[in-house]
Amino acid sequence: MDAKQTALRILEESRLGTMATVNEGKPHSRYMTFFNEEFTLYTPTNKGSEKVDELESNPYAHILIGYEGEGFGDAYLEILGRVSISEDESLKEKVWNDRMKAWFDGSHDPNLVILKVTPESARLMNKGGEKPQEITF
Repeated sequence: MDAKQTALRILEESRLGTMATVNEGKPHSRYMTFFNEEFTLYTPTNKGSEKVDELESNPYAHILIGYEGEGFGDAYLEILGRVSISEDESLKEKVWNDRMKAWFDGSHDPNLVILKVTPESARLMNKGGEKPQEITF
């Protein structure tokens, strides 16, 4: 399996990852739930959240996703992407699931926005101790 196929498998199998944004020139990381279409990632959030403010100031994010916690050799992805903030109702419906009811009244909740991460670069990391592999789009 080549690096691109492995990366896509990781994105299909992994939903939880970290997303770092920039706050006053310093990194700010948090865990997020991701959904994907190929290499484009989507994650729901509240439009009043700090991350939305941070992304409006600097639209770049760094994401780590795929590490299984088994130790050395676990493959994971590092993704640098440009983030856009979407209130598109069809996208909100597509990403919506009932676990989000703890934070939102439904897919039409006006506080719900979807962060769309368009990757600019990605690397497959730590695959069985191999060197990082660049993913090309």
